Amino acid sequence: MFISFEGIDFCGKSTQIKLLEEHFIAEGKKVLVIREPGGTEISEKIRDVLLDKKNSKMFMETEFLLFSASRAQLVREKIRPSLEEGFYVISDRFHDSSTAYQGYGRGIPVDVILNIHKLAVGSTVPDITFFIDIPVEVAHERKLAKQSEHLDRIEKSDMEFYTRVRNGYLKIAEEESRFRIINGKDSIEEIHKKILEEINKFEQR
Repeated sequence: MFISFEGIDFCGKSTQIKLLEEHFIAEGKKVLVIREPGGTEISEKIRDVLLDKKNSKMFMETEFLLFSASRAQLVREKIRPSLEEGFYVISDRFHDSSTAYQGYGRGIPVDVILNIHKLAVGSTVPDITFFIDIPVEVAHERKLAKQSEHLDRIEKSDMEFYTRVRNGYLKIAEEESRFRIINGKDSIEEIHKKILEEINKFEQR
């Protein structure tokens, strides 16, 4: 099973991914947790370029193509082989992030984004995607609590950008039946419970 987690920065994805990983391991399942960009030696090098604060002159087209290159490597080197071996693959972001961030956020035409997705990931699409939704204001408060020197290049974006990204995610959720919108303001325990309920419903279909 291929599961992805999406949301604007500071939504709490990492916490829920860790809890889900622990749950699957306790059930005796084989689990692979990956992150985007990254997950392979080549993809991690691309990640360093993408998130480096010194690369402030990066154009949005460059940003998107680098994300797609990292993703293409990850799909072929890790995701597909692991799924074939019976793993539960949990991805911290996947192609929907590019649709939301570089498409709706940066302004690259979404149809262009989707065409590149066909090349980068092909038919390797998550079975279920959890969009942990929080208001932009909540994300901003959490961002302020993090020391500015620890913010990466994309995390430094302004609230208007994150508003476009969040609205983009909500639009994707309307169009993709694999999306499950989770209220990110709920407690950690309540969010985890809802995620397990959705996975159980999916597996029992």
